[in-house]
Amino acid sequence: MTEYRIEKDSMGEMQVPADSYYGAQTQRAVLNFPISNLRFPRPFIRALGLIKKAAAGTNLELGLLEEGLASAIVQAADEVIEGKLDDQFVVDIFQTGSGTSTNMNTNEVIANRAIQILGGKIGSRRVHPNDHVNMAQSSNDVIPTAIHVSALEEIEKTQVPALKQLHASLKAKAREFDEVVKIGRTHLQDAVPIRLGQEFSAYASMMENAIRRMESVRFSLSELAIGGTAVGTGLNCHPQFAAGVVEKLSEWTEVPFREASNKFEALASKDAAVETSSMLKTVACSLMKIANDLRWLGSGPRCGIGELLLPPTQPGSSIMPAKVNPVIPEAVTMIAAQVIGNDVTISIAGQSGNFELNVMKTVIAYNLLQSIDLLSNGCIVLSQRCVDGLVANRERCQELVERSLAMVTALAPKIGYDKAAEIAKEAYQTGRTVREIAQEKKVLPEKELEQTLDPWSMTEGG
Repeated sequence: MTEYRIEKDSMGEMQVPADSYYGAQTQRAVLNFPISNLRFPRPFIRALGLIKKAAAGTNLELGLLEEGLASAIVQAADEVIEGKLDDQFVVDIFQTGSGTSTNMNTNEVIANRAIQILGGKIGSRRVHPNDHVNMAQSSNDVIPTAIHVSALEEIEKTQVPALKQLHASLKAKAREFDEVVKIGRTHLQDAVPIRLGQEFSAYASMMENAIRRMESVRFSLSELAIGGTAVGTGLNCHPQFAAGVVEKLSEWTEVPFREASNKFEALASKDAAVETSSMLKTVACSLMKIANDLRWLGSGPRCGIGELLLPPTQPGSSIMPAKVNPVIPEAVTMIAAQVIGNDVTISIAGQSGNFELNVMKTVIAYNLLQSIDLLSNGCIVLSQRCVDGLVANRERCQELVERSLAMVTALAPKIGYDKAAEIAKEAYQTGRTVREIAQEKKVLPEKELEQTLDPWSMTEGG
């Protein structure tokens, strides 16, 4: 049976699990919000620990916090940063929209762990969650600061490197496949020839643009709300507090943060998160296109397009022996769908600022960090387990080019559109190639016809 201790907050006594570091306010939130099994991810908890550590250090430097208390808070916050206390963060994502419950969860965990470090009794409030750990802060500036710190740190250290890895893989394949001429397709119908390398150069360019897009959110996410306290005025906060916290966060994360130029906006609006989510959605759309193209190009192996041979990763069917499916691209398309859905949630949440405060911060944080994490992992998996192992089916590419009716396009400037169309129609009706019909009709001298219908030259333009 669970043993309990009694803790107090401003509303009175509360039973709390005896072995927990969290206290009464956290337990109230646990009882109030039994909604989902969704909890804040590691990057967000780490950011909260960084903020509390920076706040304690800054308040010590400003002479507002006694050294012994500050040292214990810093040590406890370090354990939060390192992930040693993750099991103590028990509040549901769907809670008070300001994230007060999670901020107090953090304050109580750090306060009680600091009390233990000092040799005191957990729950004694020797280190107070509000007066000491939350000094010069409000949930209204801590949570948006944690959103920006965690999101930008993850983008810089995880997502952009993953995008660069996928970009490098696609660029390498563009070079490897540059000599492979294949048929182009528009509207899912045969079009004029293109080189497989040119097709992959488009994918590589999409990822290059994705990197640029994600790097563009640095300016917005680097602004931190800390120091705004309840409504942006900075009440109960030393004038130098925010600068000290921002400096420490920048040093510890190796990401250059700065104070928000307008703290009223930083609390009332979540436009930076909406902007970031929009960029994530754009990356997701790019990945959806690339992954679906790989699925189509690798379809078969005998009765599909079959211009690409995807690396076999696992058996594809529980009933059809030897069937191998494009499981990696399929997983990436599902990632893209989730991220696009997350963007809808974040867009709605971003509109939910009433007067001085946005009240959907927690769901913004969760969805934003999930999108970053999914896209980062998706890029790495797509790169390592699919793109790097792609092989061009050169014989199939050559076969489909020669059979394509779109080959007649190169004849149009020399014999006219209408005559070229007649050749294409006859080729289709008879099951022969454009080359065979053009040779039979002697529409051009043989050498000129050979040059005109050269697939490679069609990929060069002109």
